[in-house]
Parts: sequence; C-alpha cells; structure tokens
Amino acid sequence: MIPIIDLFAGPGGLGEGFMSLTDDKGKPLFDIRLSIEKDENAHKTLTLRSFFRQFKKKGKAVPRKYYEAIEEKNLKKREELIEIMLDSFPEGKEAKIEARLVELGSKEWPAEKVDRLIQDRLGKNTKNWVLIGGPPCQAYSNVGRSRVGGIDPDDHRVYLYKEYLRIIEKHNPTVFVMENVQGLLSAKVGEEKVFDWMKKDLQVNGMYTIHSLVKPVENDKDFLIRAEEYGVPQKRHRVILLGIRSDFKHQGQYLSRKEQVKLKSVIGLLPKIRSGINRSFKKYHPYEKYQNGSPKRLYENIPDSDEKWLDLISTQILKLRIWGDMPLNGLSKGPIKYSNGTGSEYVECKKSIEDNHPLKSWFLDPELNGLPNHESRAHLTQDLMRYMFAGLYVEKNGTFPKLEDYAKHHSDLIPDHANVKSGKFTDRFRVQVADQPATTVTSHISKDGHYFIHYDPKQCRSLTVREAARIQTFPDNYLFRGSRTQQFHQVGNAVPPYLAFQIAKIVKEVLKN
Repeated sequence: MIPIIDLFAGPGGLGEGFMSLTDDKGKPLFDIRLSIEKDENAHKTLTLRSFFRQFKKKGKAVPRKYYEAIEEKNLKKREELIEIMLDSFPEGKEAKIEARLVELGSKEWPAEKVDRLIQDRLGKNTKNWVLIGGPPCQAYSNVGRSRVGGIDPDDHRVYLYKEYLRIIEKHNPTVFVMENVQGLLSAKVGEEKVFDWMKKDLQVNGMYTIHSLVKPVENDKDFLIRAEEYGVPQKRHRVILLGIRSDFKHQGQYLSRKEQVKLKSVIGLLPKIRSGINRSFKKYHPYEKYQNGSPKRLYENIPDSDEKWLDLISTQILKLRIWGDMPLNGLSKGPIKYSNGTGSEYVECKKSIEDNHPLKSWFLDPELNGLPNHESRAHLTQDLMRYMFAGLYVEKNGTFPKLEDYAKHHSDLIPDHANVKSGKFTDRFRVQVADQPATTVTSHISKDGHYFIHYDPKQCRSLTVREAARIQTFPDNYLFRGSRTQQFHQVGNAVPPYLAFQIAKIVKEVLKN
C-alpha cells in the first residue's frame, strides 16, 4: 500500500476517497499513515473512521460494535460506546496513532516536532509516498474577503500553506494534492496574487511540476474543478493542484466527466421528518439596543411537539391560501404528521436510494439498516413560513426566490434583518432545487439553514447533517461526532470523498509508471 500523510484533514474527505480505491481483491491501494487535524471534534470523527478502515486494510470484518455505536441515538451514550470500543480493540490503538490532534504552525507543535512525527509514521526507508490536504481557506474565500475588505496580510491562515510547503521541501513526497477555495485564484496581498506565490513556491526550485486534474494548463482557471461535472450532486467549485516529483511523470490522465447527479436522487428517499420549532419573534425592546444600534428583539420560547408543529403549519397553509397565487400542491389537504418526528441521531430506513443509482454501492452498507446524523434543526416560527413559501416557489418556478420575491408576495415574508434593504444577500433564504445538483455545502451551514432549505415544502425545514453528507458523498456508515452544529461544520469543510476517489485513480497511475 502507498503511504499517505493527510494535513489539515478536517473530517477526512480526501483521505476517505484515497482509501476507497482498492485492488481486485478489495484491499486498499493507499495507506493513511498519519492524519493531522486541529479541531477536536473533526479529530474524533477521523479517529473513528480510522478504526473502521483498520479492519478493511487487514481484510477483516468490521465488528458489530461499530454499528451498535452508530445506531445509538443518545449522543453521550454513543460517545461512551465509541471510547470503550476504541480501547477494546488493537485497531483502536492504531487509529489513535494514525489520527492526531495537532495544530500546524502553533507553538505547541514546532516544525521539528512535526517532522519527527511524520518521519516516524513514514519510516526511514520510505521514498515514495503521497501528501494530501487543504490549508485553511477562509482567508481566501470570496465571502470572507468581502466581509473584511480584502485579505488581511497579518491573518496567519494566509501563510499556513507555507507549512504545507515546508513539509514538501523537508520530506519530498512523490506526489502531493492540495485543495483550496475558488477565491484563491483572485486573492491578493497588496498587489501580489497569492496563487502566483503558491505555484512558484510549490515547484521547489524545479523539484516538482504542477498540474491540473482536469486538462493541460493554459491559465489559472484550468486548476478549478467543478464537482458536479464528476458525479458529485453538488455545484462545488474548488482549486486542486497536483504536484509530481521530477523523477516521476504525469501520464496525461485527467478526471473523466460524468452525468450530473440530481439532488433529489440522493436525498429524496431519506426518511421524511418535520422541522423543529423553538421560538417566535414577538416585538422590539422599547429601549435596549444591540451593539450596531438596532433595537433588541424579544422572543417567546415555544416547546416543540408534533401537535404544536401541526397547528403552526396549518396556520401557515391557511395564510398562503388567503394570500393566493401560490399553488399549494401537496399541502392543499393540510400538514402531514411524520412518524419520525424531527428525526434523531439514528433513524431506521429500509430503502434510502434507488437500486439503479450510480452511487448506491458508494453510500450503502449492508450491515447498516438506517442513517446516522439525520435530525432536523429547530427554527424560528417566522422562518418556517419563509421555508414553506420557498419550497412552493421553487416547485412553481424552478428556481429559488430572492428577497424581492418574498416582498412581492406578502410583507409577512420579509425577514427582520438589518441588511434586508441594503441589496446584500438578496438570496438570504435559498431553497435547494430537486432536479439539479445542490449548491455548495459550506461551513456556514453550521450557523443556520437559510442557504440550505429542503425543496419539500411539506417537511418545511433545512437540510440535516446526513443530507449534507450525502450531497458531499460521504458513505452512510461515516459517522460525524460532536454536537449537531459541530457535525455541520465538519461536513461543510470537507472534500467530497467520491471526487477524491477519482483523483486517487490518477495518482495511482502516476506512481504505477
């Protein structure tokens, strides 16, 4: 097996793709020796997945206790089961050695200490190996830069790729794969383009050639991969560089385009659940204000229950009927009471994808009779009205409504935000379109679900962690640990494993020759 070091690993999307590439006997062709991640919960997710893969590497069956842990609905008890399991198997010890909680570039982990760790895991005689990873990208993202007026040259994240570069220079991998956001192509510090720095630096004085994974390079845009063109049900556009050491050659292979996968085909058969409710906006405080000067909002807490939700949805349907001009379709007979309620950390499910779906075997595990991480958020009652309207609007028009469309329909649909009249974020509420790939799942999904509204107005909610994970092409037996907010954050930051799997095929051919 070809050794891999995974830096800035997140929950392990890149690594999962590489480890999914197997020979004719089902044995992995790559072997992750070390995964480095600084986030505690992503590290926990990495450790559990490493445990799962230790058995795959040895050709052994994954123990039933792994599935028992996944099937536990109580978060606290689930964590206890996982830790007991990790301590009970030698594969658990191996997983904890492989997945390490490390912050690169920190005082606690100076270069010398990181180098010793890498060398120990590679072994003294390993000459050919692969480095993968994506240095933190928030500093380069278009949205992040718009908020602060450009790139802050003092933001340490701008230079974290230098740590990635330093490890290339020190340890000389045969191949490296580096992922980052589309905004990297236009990011500047002063008048200098960050991407120009990277391309020049990563050649390491002629030791490496830098390639695109989609075509021979003519300009910077050729490094951009549009995931929806390669079988991922998501319009995710990322810059990915392939570096090859000078004693190996690029074989002229590139990713092969595939038919687009529609969102509905990967989440449409997941167990239907309702939205949760937690509070309702009542009025503004008579004199207290927020720091930005706007009046403080006052809310009423609402205990969640099926009955309360049904009453609320019935009222919303009645309002929509009175307002007119929006076909109610499946809502015309009133709300549906869902047997799974708001879902949970594990929901049983007999069939979650069509038999002829190209990703069926990728997602499903015959040992798992349900889905983890499938629980809906609790929402503000006024937002639920907007979610329902958005779902109906996309059914009628084939696209999500902008804020001006909410305003045209009824003033009650206008969100109470300070920037609602500023012209910014006119797509503040974005419903996903069933018959297209989803929009990009980002870490913002951990903050609220307004950009990730489910297309089904009857469920009237934002996406669950498992639905986001399906969009990112994580297998169903891939458990995300931590709170729901932390799970969302991990999924949003990940590289789609199915895309990484296709990249791994190209890397294999480079090393083979």
